[in-house]
Amino acid sequence: MKMPTDNYFTNALRPASLHRAEHQIALERCVGKVRKTLPLMGVRNPKIGIDNLKWSYCAPGDWVISFMSGQLWLALQLTGDPVFLNAARARRPAFRDILRNRRSQNHDLGFQFSLSCVADWRMTGAKEAHDMALDAARGLVTRYCPRGRYIQAWNALASQDSTRAKFVAGRMIADTMQNLALLYWAWNETGNADFRDAADGHAETTAQYLIRQDDTSFHTFLFDVVTGEPIRGETHQGFAHDSCWSRGQAWMIHGFAQSARTTGNNVYLDLAKRLARKAEALMGDDDVPVWDFSVSDSNAPRDSSAAAIMAAGIYIIADLSDNEESSRWKSQADRLIGGLLRSCDISGNPESEGLLAHGAAHVTAGYSDTMLPYGDYYFMEALMRSLGHTDFFW
Repeated sequence: MKMPTDNYFTNALRPASLHRAEHQIALERCVGKVRKTLPLMGVRNPKIGIDNLKWSYCAPGDWVISFMSGQLWLALQLTGDPVFLNAARARRPAFRDILRNRRSQNHDLGFQFSLSCVADWRMTGAKEAHDMALDAARGLVTRYCPRGRYIQAWNALASQDSTRAKFVAGRMIADTMQNLALLYWAWNETGNADFRDAADGHAETTAQYLIRQDDTSFHTFLFDVVTGEPIRGETHQGFAHDSCWSRGQAWMIHGFAQSARTTGNNVYLDLAKRLARKAEALMGDDDVPVWDFSVSDSNAPRDSSAAAIMAAGIYIIADLSDNEESSRWKSQADRLIGGLLRSCDISGNPESEGLLAHGAAHVTAGYSDTMLPYGDYYFMEALMRSLGHTDFFW
């Protein structure tokens, strides 16, 4: 395995943020927090924060199960310390279980396996991790609906009532743009165009139906299950069907930017830029976005996870842009990181088990102002990107 040098924290691979020193200190603090909490977690994976800045943990197969793994692989990349390798590898059985239980799999296979098995393969060359990631990609591609050209998001399970089954049928969601990375990886590994075609098809359908003409976004879009004909845009975690859920906008900024980086398709880059410009305009003077941009209440919950995802995606845009434009994008991403550092960063709090406060998981269901493992992962990714690192697992 290629281990980083002892002074890896100071070896930026691309031009770094103007706030380099502050961001480097914050990143080192995050790595220290991840190291400190490992004995508390064992092989458990955080799901959402509870009282006193502690974690509750994932049930088997939870969509957020890989974000702790992602942090561990980033920490290993930064330090070379095998304690992070061992902790990440110890989680592999949880991902084997997901592959065994096909009925529980959904569009989140990309999240689950990019940050676990693809990461393992890229960092260590472990064949089992490679094979598991390919198996997951095969499962994800089977969810592609050719008539509508989208990846079906959720499953209608036998244990659910008919209302839920009707809700999930024929539905795509903004989050899936981030999951396409697993399909592009599988295409690059195998040369099998089915993976690329499904990813491109879903991305193009996302651009056509989830992005409105004013560059705001729907969270979900519904299609006729039989014909694939488009029906309407809706929300699931946002404020209203015609509102703009900030984390959905962030998922697509990062997803299109990463897809552009992987494929070289500048159409995807232009879409990421449009979405990012709109998010900046909707934020106004805020440094951390409100959970839904259509909510005008100044006391409404903020979403630190949306800020972290957005920042990481905008740093990708900056890397794919030239000169003055790149600097402009870095400034926007730096602003988001600055907001997180000022008002959400709890990595230095000895009582906290996570990195960021004020995450909004699902506000209308009562889950806001909390720690979120995906917010923590993207915070580390964004800080690394701000320092010039470009080698990630997407």
